[in-house]
Order: sequence, then structure tokens, then C-alpha cells
Amino acid sequence: MSQHTATVAGVEVDTRHWIGGQRVASAETFADISPIDETEIAQVSLGTAAEVDAAVAAARSAFPAWAAMPVPERSAILRRVAELVEKRVEELSQVETRDNGSLLRSHRRGVMPRVAMNFRFFADYAEHELAHPDMEVRGHRERISYDPAGVVAIITPWNAPLMLATWRIGPALASGNCVVLKPPEWAPLTASLLADITAEAGLPPGVFNVVQGTGLSAGAPLTSHPDINRLCFTGSVPTAGVIATAAAPNIVPLSFELGGKSPLVVFDDADLDLAVHLAVEQFDNAGQVCLKGARLIVQDSIAEEFTRRVADKAAALVQGDPREEATDVSALIARRHFDQVSGFVERALEDGARAILGGGPNEELGGLYFRPTILVDARPGSEILTEEVFGPVLTIETFADEAEAVELANNTRFGLAATLVTGDRDRGERVSALLDAGTVWVNCFFVRDLGAPFGGNNKSGIGREGGVWSFDFYTNIKTSTFSPSGWKEDQHG
Repeated sequence: MSQHTATVAGVEVDTRHWIGGQRVASAETFADISPIDETEIAQVSLGTAAEVDAAVAAARSAFPAWAAMPVPERSAILRRVAELVEKRVEELSQVETRDNGSLLRSHRRGVMPRVAMNFRFFADYAEHELAHPDMEVRGHRERISYDPAGVVAIITPWNAPLMLATWRIGPALASGNCVVLKPPEWAPLTASLLADITAEAGLPPGVFNVVQGTGLSAGAPLTSHPDINRLCFTGSVPTAGVIATAAAPNIVPLSFELGGKSPLVVFDDADLDLAVHLAVEQFDNAGQVCLKGARLIVQDSIAEEFTRRVADKAAALVQGDPREEATDVSALIARRHFDQVSGFVERALEDGARAILGGGPNEELGGLYFRPTILVDARPGSEILTEEVFGPVLTIETFADEAEAVELANNTRFGLAATLVTGDRDRGERVSALLDAGTVWVNCFFVRDLGAPFGGNNKSGIGREGGVWSFDFYTNIKTSTFSPSGWKEDQHG
């Protein structure tokens, strides 16, 4: 084993950058710490402006040939990537679980198969959507073409690093762009494995590049780089503001998927079993999910029973090592984030909220394990009701009627998602139309076709991706109109 590799969950991972189809080491490294037990699992190359410049240059050099490759040929390579991901689901799952502490069973059954789907779906979609038949307009021939934009910079979060990266890598590559990925410093390892997979699948050198590092060391030079044509970021609102400022002088189109403070609204005509199930489901990934319905907003006539049942069911969740099949709730990602979540709860309790479940660290497990927590009686407008905690913390508010439910649900600067539970179809249609969110689920959660648009309103993001919306973003759309007159006759035989 060399100084540039680490064995993680029995899998050998190269911890150097992937630039121009080759492994590149940096002079410095940073420690990758597993949240499961706060032990160091790897020393990872620390990317700087030099590595970013090299990666962007490699992508720029590879772009003409990749963009010119016929769409079916590009798609065939991406389908091969999907096939190789499917063959390596177990090792990808093991590494990501060790790296970011999310449930191994979730990776095996859902997350890693979705990674493969991200490539396969957009490979198929490109073949259908990027070729438009010419149209006739008043005797003229009009053509719409989707030209690849160039080099795409993608910066991804730590809560679902590979899945959220490939959600953007897939369409970016399928539409003929080259990519420079900066994976999260708190969970960078599966990005390195993906680089190996793309090489094995036959992706040409330079089409996909990975530069690891911190936001300051690698993120800052990437977001301000003058040779970037598209910039994608998933993360917090403050960081998005910094990135937008850095990118602004270069007039780079942005796609931001940011935070959320999503409501889960429960009416008194709802299937209570379903409502309780959906509420407790929000503890998935220790609450580190941007779409999470952290604000439970329940009609007052059923609030007492709903609260009791949710608390009872949440109390039965098993917290512990995410590699164990029985575990439902694992650890938070890092000590700094653990302290932030703890601070939110401590301030809420000092401000008058009550914890009917949890309320602090899991003393039995220690480390980064924070107990599933449910807070009631929070002061209207207080921090715990308005700011994203991003941990295993739910609040419960009550409402009297439909109008108040909508008012409470929309009382946020975010607008990523919302969930509505009701037994009345008309109410479901009526209220969902009034909720200010990019995605609304009625009597379900986390169900979405990859062809549907996804993104947030307000402070939850800029733009939409998915299906044709992804190709709209990752390409320069051109309209060419051809006149029937003016051609030299000899050109037509």
C-alpha cells in the first residue's frame, strides 16, 4: 500500500486527484475522519489553485472531441459507467458509509442503484431530447440545436456525495460537456472510486476530473476560474452567496440547490398511520437531508394523538453503527456540525421550547451521536422554526384551519419542498397549489421521476434540473433559420 492509497472497509481507494486521466498528488494532504467513531480513515491530497488550473485545462483540452462525439457513442460509454457502478454497489456502499456515516442498508438498496440510474437515465434521455427535427416556419426551415456549454464545475455536499454528484455529472456529460468535480472534504472517497469506474468504462482522459480539497483551497479557485462555463453547487445559503460573488465577474450560469426548512402538513382527515410514518421518516440519515420535512404542522383537533404516536414511534428507532442492519439513525457528519446542531437545540430550550423526545447527545454512544429529538411549544418566529438545523430534530406546530396551515407552511425564507397529508383529494389539490415550494408531495415522500424538474424557490436555490431542464442548463440552445432562397444552384446538383 502506498502513501497515496487508503484501505477503507476493505476497499483500496486512491486518495490523489484525478486529472486528465491520471492520478496527481499534492504537496499537502488533509485528514478524512469517519463520523462513526471519529477515527482517521485516509489522508487525502489537498487541491489548490494549481490542481484546479490543471483540471480545467485538461477538461478544456478534452472538450472538442467529446462534444463532437455522436450522442449515441457518448451515451454508450455512460451506460457502461452505470453497469460498472451496479457491479460495485457493495464496495461503493461500504466506503461511503464509512466515510459519511449514512446507513449501509440505504446505500445498498437505494442510493447506489440511483447513482447508476443517474448515468443511464440521462444517457437514454440525451438520445431522444438532443435531436430535434427541423420545423417549417413561413416557408423557412428552422432548427433547434443543443450545443454543449464547455467545462462544468460541480461542487457537492457530504450528506449524499456520490448520488448528488452524479445527478449533475450524468446530464453534464451526456450533453457533451467535460466536468471538474470538487467532492466534499468531509466525505471525498467515493468520488475517487467513480474516477476509476469512468476510466474503466472508456471515458476519454480529461472528460471527467476530480480535485479534492477544502472550500478555500480548491473550491475558491474553481468557482472563480475564468474557463468555467457552468457552475453547480449543492450546499448552504451563505456558501452559495460567496460562490455567486466569485463567479459573477465571469458571467457564469449557476445552478444552486440550497437549504430547506420544509413543512409536513397534516390535516385531521389524514390517514394517521401514514402521517406518523412520514413524520418519523424525516429522521433518515440523522436528519441530514435537505428535503426533510423538519416542521411538522398538524391540525389542532388531532395534534395530541399525532404527537404522542410520532414520539412513541421515534423513540423506538435504533441509533448506532450505520453498518448494522438494525440501525435507523446514525451519527452526525463531523464535530463542528454536531456542535451546530447541539447549539440549535440548546438555544430553543432556553427560549421556551420543550423536548418531548431526545434533546441532546446520546450519552450511551458518545461521539457524534445526537438523539432523535422532537420539540414542541417553540416561540413563533424563533430560530428553531426558521433556520435549517440539518440534524435529527423535528418541531411540531398546530393550526386551526386551511388558511392557517398554508400561512405556517409558507412562513419561511426557504422553498425547497413540502409534504401534505390529507384524505380529501380536493384539499390536496387546493393546498398543494398554495404551498411555496419547488416540490410538493401529497400523501407520499421522496417520489420523483428523473425527468421531472427539481429545485428550490426563494433561498432554496436557483434554477431547475432534471429531464429537459438539465439539458437546457448544460447546453447553449441555438436556433438556426434557413431561407429557401439564396443558395447557389450548383450546390444542389
